Amino acid sequence: FQKHEFFVDMTCEGCSSAVTRVLHKLGGVNFDIDLPNKKVYIDSEHNVDTLLETLKKTGKNASYLGEKSAQ
Repeated sequence: FQKHEFFVDMTCEGCSSAVTRVLHKLGGVNFDIDLPNKKVYIDSEHNVDTLLETLKKTGKNASYLGEKSAQ
């Protein structure tokens, strides 16, 4: 899987749980949420467009930052 890094304008736990909810609904994803830095790291077979559309369903401003090399 490619690990992708996204910016999501999250300000609170409610925002991060909204992100968690939409990603669980999508399925086939492993992800980490970095709330203080407003980043979401996603491992997935889904393409970037699908992931970005999914993140935008939270109503938050979201953008793709690039691929992250797996550690």
